[in-house]
Amino acid sequence: MIDLSNLKAPGWHRVVADLSGAAPDDRSFMARLVTVLAQVSGARQGVLFTIPEAQSAPDDPSPAAPPLEAEARAIFVWPLPAAIAASLQRAGQVSERIVLDTPIDESTIDFLADAKSAARSAHGSRQTRVFGLDKTDDLYDGSPGKGYVVAVPIFGAAGAEAAAAPLRGVVTLLLDGRSRQALQTTLALVEVLAGYVHGHTARQQLARVRAAGAALDLATRLIAAINTAKSFKGASFQLVNDLCRQLSVDRIALGWVASGRYTEGRRVNRCIAVSDTENIDRRMAMVQKLEAAMDECLDQEQPVMYPLPPNLGEGEVLLSQAITHSHRELAASDARLKIVTIPLRAEGTVLGTLLIEATGTTPIDLGTVELLQAALDLLTPVLEIRRRDDRNLALRAYDSSLRAGSWLVGAKHTGWKLAGLALTTILLVSIFVRIPYRVSAPVEIQARNPRTVSIPFDGVIRELGAGIEAGAKVEQGQVLLRLDTTDLELSVLDARAQIIQAEKQADEALRKNELAQAQQQQAKADQSRARLKLLEYRITQASVLAPITGTIIAGDIKDRVGSSVKLGDAIFQVADLSDMVIVAKVDDRDISLIAGDTTGQISPKSDPSAEFDFVVERIVPLSQPEEGTNSFIVRGTMTQTAPWFRPGMEGLAKFNTPHRSLIGIVSRRIVDQLRLWLWW
Repeated sequence: MIDLSNLKAPGWHRVVADLSGAAPDDRSFMARLVTVLAQVSGARQGVLFTIPEAQSAPDDPSPAAPPLEAEARAIFVWPLPAAIAASLQRAGQVSERIVLDTPIDESTIDFLADAKSAARSAHGSRQTRVFGLDKTDDLYDGSPGKGYVVAVPIFGAAGAEAAAAPLRGVVTLLLDGRSRQALQTTLALVEVLAGYVHGHTARQQLARVRAAGAALDLATRLIAAINTAKSFKGASFQLVNDLCRQLSVDRIALGWVASGRYTEGRRVNRCIAVSDTENIDRRMAMVQKLEAAMDECLDQEQPVMYPLPPNLGEGEVLLSQAITHSHRELAASDARLKIVTIPLRAEGTVLGTLLIEATGTTPIDLGTVELLQAALDLLTPVLEIRRRDDRNLALRAYDSSLRAGSWLVGAKHTGWKLAGLALTTILLVSIFVRIPYRVSAPVEIQARNPRTVSIPFDGVIRELGAGIEAGAKVEQGQVLLRLDTTDLELSVLDARAQIIQAEKQADEALRKNELAQAQQQQAKADQSRARLKLLEYRITQASVLAPITGTIIAGDIKDRVGSSVKLGDAIFQVADLSDMVIVAKVDDRDISLIAGDTTGQISPKSDPSAEFDFVVERIVPLSQPEEGTNSFIVRGTMTQTAPWFRPGMEGLAKFNTPHRSLIGIVSRRIVDQLRLWLWW
């Protein structure tokens, strides 16, 4: 047996380890893959090209138009130029990492035109292509030449999905002249090693799935915790305390954008919760520094880290360029302090911020920030719902109106846009919509011809007629009351006795032929007869009768039976309630709009929901001063009545005048007053 253990292995385990190991991002892995492919194939130079998808010509967008030839752009070259390699080594980075701020100088690429042509060919065919540098067609024989350009497409997916998956790029390898068999072996190695990109893709997808699962798990636990609180404030304290314990950090503060809170035209945070702190005094310097750092994150709408972790990946350009003045001031008291502020986003809007402070060895790396951002994106809508539920009904209705109107006018400045739209609509309607101008005036319902019943002579009320009281219906000639006629009847007897006595004395004087005495007694008899007729007439007038058929609308004298009354005292008022009129007092500023045939409606105070039509009957031409203004009496005939109408009912009358625009109706008083002031 011969010992061959001194033979050296080709180092494939290192190659496999490099390609199988985790890469921080896709570009770093592609740089590492180009380096390995170039080294294994013995290439003089390896270049990574990116080629965008072909598009149609701008002047012919039809599907049948020929696609434009895409331009290949070099993003990585191996070996690295001496200047870039030296700067990377001084920075302590591996040679495969790309300095994003340093563009690739394509003049350093050998056979640049051939390399780009080979890359485009491999991109179009989606297969590995080999070209000879001294020939114009593909390599088909093994004849020696100046060298070869191998173009290897790098797919973004593996298996059956590779044909439809987009390309990550095309790697071109510049090889020296070699035999056909050696070239085939090289191609086999290159294609095998290029397949390691699928492992990187799977690791990236697995990392994203794990991060999403971790974020979902963290968000689920936090949502379950805050749902135990009874209010938004309690949910905020629950969130910062639970998250502080789970991350094992020093302090976590939660800031929320208060509605309508602006400073110098920008939104500001209000610190509403700090871990392990029950009462927050916003006058404290510490709270003010926290809010300043939160506002810094709110203005930039992205996570802010201070200090930045070393060796940031190429995808963290925004994080590396974030402004950190307020964070630096907050961390000035402790050199070990690490601060991370994460925006709380929901529905495309930043609603608040979460600030984390940690010292010592507590890990707050990019992975933790991404995890927290994903978890908080799921948690923030729940917090927003809790905040809305804590508001009063008016504010919640206002927020609902804004959300409902955002689809019409957009999500930004929704309130101002809706207000402007409403004002514009109101203005257009007020200018172009014309309605009847209805003049208002106080009104009173009255009977058309009320009749007053008065006492015919001085006397005493003896009795009332049957059923006579206020509101009773009476017929014409019905007895309303009777006066006491005892004195009148006695006077009648006395007058008759005086007549008999005077006539006897006149007869006796005639027998004595005393003509003068006879005439004097005859005159006394005639005087007594006249007095008798007057007394008999008064006795007949003692029964007061109803002048018309109607209703007693005034007069309740039950308590005056047996009392004295005088001539002309009004005791009853009778009216026919089937014929009613309205009496309105119209301001002299509106009387010019009312004519003899103007119609309108009244609404009595006894039933404001009802309306009854009327037509103007007569306008009293004399104005009446009342409470500093002049008004005219306008009488109208009711075309609609109700059985419950009573004289003296008050209400409001609306007179239908010609059509006017809404703005003309509203501004009429002002315009008329200005005309009076400016008239000269």
